[in-house]
Amino acid sequence: MMKNRDNRLTLYLLIPVLLVLIAYVLYPSVRTILESFHKDGGLTFGNYQDFFTQESKTNLQALWNSVYISVLSVLVSAAIGIPLAFIFNRFDFPGRGFFATAAIMPIVLPSLVGVMAFMFLYGETGLVPNAIKDLFGLDEVPFKIGGVSGILIVHAYTMYVYFYMTVSSAINKIDPSLEESAYNLGASRFQVFWKVTFPLLTPAIVAASLLVFMISMASFSAPFLLAGGFRVLSLQIYFSKINGDMEVAATQSVILSIVSISFLLFMRWYQNRKDYRMASKGIGAHRSEVNNPLLKWTMVATGVIGVIILLLPHFTILLLSLVPDGTWTWQTYPSVFNFENYRLLLQDPNIFKPLKNSLILSFIATAGNLVFGVLASYVLVKRKFVGKSFVDILVMIPWALPATVIGMNLIFAFNEPNIFSFGNILVGTFWILPLAYFIRHIPLVVRSTNAVLEQLDDSIEEASRSLGAKWFYTFRKVILPIIMPGVLSGTLLAFVESVGEFPTSVLLYTISNRPISIEIMNQLRMFNMGQAAAYGMIQITLIAVVLLISNRFFGVKAEQSLS
Repeated sequence: MMKNRDNRLTLYLLIPVLLVLIAYVLYPSVRTILESFHKDGGLTFGNYQDFFTQESKTNLQALWNSVYISVLSVLVSAAIGIPLAFIFNRFDFPGRGFFATAAIMPIVLPSLVGVMAFMFLYGETGLVPNAIKDLFGLDEVPFKIGGVSGILIVHAYTMYVYFYMTVSSAINKIDPSLEESAYNLGASRFQVFWKVTFPLLTPAIVAASLLVFMISMASFSAPFLLAGGFRVLSLQIYFSKINGDMEVAATQSVILSIVSISFLLFMRWYQNRKDYRMASKGIGAHRSEVNNPLLKWTMVATGVIGVIILLLPHFTILLLSLVPDGTWTWQTYPSVFNFENYRLLLQDPNIFKPLKNSLILSFIATAGNLVFGVLASYVLVKRKFVGKSFVDILVMIPWALPATVIGMNLIFAFNEPNIFSFGNILVGTFWILPLAYFIRHIPLVVRSTNAVLEQLDDSIEEASRSLGAKWFYTFRKVILPIIMPGVLSGTLLAFVESVGEFPTSVLLYTISNRPISIEIMNQLRMFNMGQAAAYGMIQITLIAVVLLISNRFFGVKAEQSLS
């Protein structure tokens, strides 16, 4: 009797989860795939033949550019993040705690705002090149970022953090006795690192590599603003959509998805070749005091310089947000500073509207993420049913797909009435953006909730049920309060990611619901740098506050939310 009741409960919980995933994740993806086979009114492989055989080779070049930029981004980010993780977690020196905290500051910069900061700092008219030019009396600026090098610099700055945080977390979980035993057996430092330490760090490195590769493949802001004529596949999809070549855009979306998912599967295979778990339980990593005065103060000086470089983009956005529009035109440097941009943002309804839109759109999407994420996570972790792996894959598809692909999927799925849109056309309406944000960030809430549910002993729920409590009462009064920190960490992160979402917004927005990221782009096009920077500061502040709340009140650090 009890078993039948549990089976019915599982079915009742599973049905809404499956309906949402099929309607808004699977169906749009299938529609895009079908659209990619349409050409000249029939079903054919012609679009794929054109992709690989066209004379101009633009699509092939864009695909190659996307892949090699992503691989280089992984390598460069790893080369920065992994050594920093070792330095800050294995050695103790003056200022170490401050430097370690500053090392995660790039994470509070949304992608579009970060690219904007680098343009103002290091572009042809940037503050740093012009300051060097004036200081040394040069005729031209000594350098400027752009093209491939510009994309890589921005990617390295914003993405090394994922390696730094995940590897730092892994280092702190390594039992020091394992390395000490290897030293006692005569192993050299290199042998200990390669045979003991590195294998234990492999899951963290693989996870960070996956994240950086996915983000790089989906990168839109950096190529869009910095690369000029340099083509990547995410931009090609956007240009095809703007030009009305929807079948070509569908084909490009499918190929970009295949590459991203293939890399995901390859890295998962690589990680699963061996068992990286530790058989012992140690006291955690300990840091060695740096006693050599020269080395110690060299590390401190390097840390100070590093902090200045890391915080320059944030300071630049803050500085430019205080420059009133129309006061910085032909001058090399801004000379007038006040709070006019913030006053206009709060008092002018037209300027405030994009911020209001973003907050409303993000709130609606995040409310959906909260409800659906908790329900889906509970079903996946605490319930047994046939097809659990399939449901888990559907939940993670939005994480594996680039944002531009998700945007195109929704265009193909909801540009005509169907049962999943309740007989309405959603494209071009207010509701398409919150739906896009909701789909995009499903994995954030599900993954953060999974982490706490997996640690929850089943006997707690069983005890409540055995005392006569109904399932919903048990879930509301017992389970939900326990898992709430993990739930809210993912939910808050989904909210700030929605507020700053650019690639899906640029494909789906309308004039009436344009969000803050689109307005930043519009202000840049009109050369209203100060107002664009003021919008950027709002986003930076939101992200910083959310990360602070997650850490201070829910005990969830940034790496836990993003892993």
